[in-house]
Amino acid sequence: MLLNLCKNTLEATPAGGTLTVRACAEAENLIIEIADTGTGIPDGFDIFTPFATTKKKGTGLGLMIARQLITAHGGSIAYQSETGNGTTFRITLPTDNSRNSA
Repeated sequence: MLLNLCKNTLEATPAGGTLTVRACAEAENLIIEIADTGTGIPDGFDIFTPFATTKKKGTGLGLMIARQLITAHGGSIAYQSETGNGTTFRITLPTDNSRNSA
């Protein structure tokens, strides 16, 4: 999931751009941010819809699968994007595994 997000950001970032990954603990969550200085996501485009893509090559399934994996672990994913100025994804995952045990 992290590899897919990083790969997507690199593909959307022109040569000389920047990919930044940050992680921190916040309350009982792990927060992971993946930011790029790429082309951004067009307004109104739902990147989590199956087969939705802004790339010339790609299936449009990676972000949908990443979201499914994150929510299956009790987490969430959101993003902020500005066309021409990049995108930041924010993944929140619970650190308390007791809610996942049977």
